[in-house]
Amino acid sequence: MAHLAPRLRVAILDDYQDIVRTLDCFSKLEGHEVKIWNDTVADVDILAERLAAVDVLVLLRERTKVDEPLVSRLPNLKLISQNGHVPHIDLAACTRRGVLVSSALTQRPSYPTVEFTWGLILAAMRNIPLESARLREGSWQSTVGLGLRGRTLGIYGFGRLGSMVARIGSAFGMELLIWGRQGSLDRARAEGFQVAPSKEAFFEQADVLSLHLRLNAETTGLIGPGELALMKPTALLVNTSRAELIEPGALVAALRNGRPGKAAVDVFEHEPLTDPDDPLLSLPNALCTPHLGYVERDNYEFAYGNAFDQVVAFAQGMPINIHNPDVLKHGALL
Repeated sequence: MAHLAPRLRVAILDDYQDIVRTLDCFSKLEGHEVKIWNDTVADVDILAERLAAVDVLVLLRERTKVDEPLVSRLPNLKLISQNGHVPHIDLAACTRRGVLVSSALTQRPSYPTVEFTWGLILAAMRNIPLESARLREGSWQSTVGLGLRGRTLGIYGFGRLGSMVARIGSAFGMELLIWGRQGSLDRARAEGFQVAPSKEAFFEQADVLSLHLRLNAETTGLIGPGELALMKPTALLVNTSRAELIEPGALVAALRNGRPGKAAVDVFEHEPLTDPDDPLLSLPNALCTPHLGYVERDNYEFAYGNAFDQVVAFAQGMPINIHNPDVLKHGALL
């Protein structure tokens, strides 16, 4: 006899743009009771009240932290489903509470982030946001930007994304300079790109310096005031990776001191950043965007598609992409 899938109560969190219900993959949840939340809430009391009755929690990336204080107050929760890595989920707490965590780690290369990185570079180097805003105010040209051809593009971290950004830089006629761990340097050399002789030379020589590093214990705070002070007063620092790669407060201080001359930033230490008085947002030489690098429709179809496939598999009694399999040792999940 075929397994009769139950009707699950599903909560989808942090859908800022109210986009999920318009995705093609949303039809995969047909037959289930779905509630979508468009805001972001960190308060455990509010989350516990909202989610008290849900069977399934669907997350996007690391927008909401799920730990013991929250899981312990969700008596009906059986599954957390998302796409990608799960550093924001307390797997031990979920296992103790019998909550299965499913998350596909097979990643679609983040082409949107690579494209967005170049959007930031072009916008910052040619002062596009400023000039567009001034035109709407009745003003004509007020700045002279810098072109890319012949300038040095520094790539810190020659992995999947860094290498794609580098190849596009070559197409613009830029000189490439690579820095990172030994694996990055070896891959860069294999592709014929120049490797910096030292970290200091890397920061000194780059006209555009783009960060493409994973955030972990080794890379947290990797870049500090000393490195930033080496940069040219005409240089641009681009960060579409993680804000925590740079020591807290170091970038604001460096931009105020004029080295580097500009920054283009898509990531922040605390997100969502909704404080208009944040020091970085007040700087005229900082182009800031609200973590839009991965926010692109095809990317969402991929990520939510994986998450919804996991919900369907769970409802059919055949869970997939499990991160805490010990939960299955305790018998039936539904």
